[in-house]
Amino acid sequence: MKLLTTFAALLLTITCLQVKSQNVAPQGFFKGSVTLVNNSIIKGFIKEDIRSKAAVVLVPEIGGKKIHYDGDQLNGATIENTRYLCIKGDFFKLVCDGELSFLQKASDASSKPVYVGSEAMFINGTEGRPGDYFIFNKTLQQLNLVNNKNITEVTAQSFINCDAAIAKAKETGNDISLLKDAVVIFNNRNR
Repeated sequence: MKLLTTFAALLLTITCLQVKSQNVAPQGFFKGSVTLVNNSIIKGFIKEDIRSKAAVVLVPEIGGKKIHYDGDQLNGATIENTRYLCIKGDFFKLVCDGELSFLQKASDASSKPVYVGSEAMFINGTEGRPGDYFIFNKTLQQLNLVNNKNITEVTAQSFINCDAAIAKAKETGNDISLLKDAVVIFNNRNR
């Protein structure tokens, strides 16, 4: 009887430690999730290697084995409170979301090889460099780089029939990050 009680206590302790370890992030990892290209979501802990390798490493809540995901294998990722969209292998930080999304490029996958069998192919990636801003039209799946040279043209094309958003875009001056406010106005135009 004493042996059975000891065994039951040991089993309970091991079970509690496993449950507790699933709620604690491994060193260098943060709570998050990835959305695969088939739109399934896997939650767990993520170590980001976005800027240098256009990739993340996920330790799933269930299973616990590390899985490496390149940007071309994902639709997006969430790391703590930061959301990313993946487009053509690149990660983009989601600054604001809606019919139009305002994005900041976080990786450069343009020179990253992808292997099909033993053949190495290079992903085209997206234009621009990490840190650049983009307007993404979800309906048209159209990604437009925004810079000081093309801001008037891109905002006129993106904010069609929304004079308030176009006016707000003109107020940004040389600070492209302020274009977020114009995107929010456009997304809320019908409310």
